[in-house]
Amino acid sequence: IEKITAEFDGFSKDYFVSDFGEKAAVLVLQDNHVLLTRQFRLLINGLSYEIPGGKVNNGENPKETAIRECLEETGVMCTNLEHLIAYDPDLEYSRNHTHVFYTHDVKKARIQNSDKYKWLPYNDCLEMIEQGIITDSLSIITLLAYKVIKEKI
Repeated sequence: IEKITAEFDGFSKDYFVSDFGEKAAVLVLQDNHVLLTRQFRLLINGLSYEIPGGKVNNGENPKETAIRECLEETGVMCTNLEHLIAYDPDLEYSRNHTHVFYTHDVKKARIQNSDKYKWLPYNDCLEMIEQGIITDSLSIITLLAYKVIKEKI
């Protein structure tokens, strides 16, 4: 946590900023199904449905991170990633610039489920947001951003 004093218009304010580094994720779509991980999350004391993603390591670019995280979390190797959106989840108290990609191209993937990941119909994922089942902000932002872009095509 870093203390930053901002001064503007003769006024100053102290901020305490956490630096979580860059994050990258990928929305993987296959036959109108979305690949979601299932991970235990402390703050909800349960399993969360999420798109694969994680911290960008030193020497790694965000696209490489998204591919690596998908493989680590699901065993699915994705290829031909396209940029979807980049955003900052917070503009005041944390640094966590986030890069999101999407792809329809995977190697050695069949639509089958495991205890660690699920392939769910895209429209079901949108309903899961509405029902409060998908609560992870990265996943919500990604699925809704893809919906906006998909409707433009």
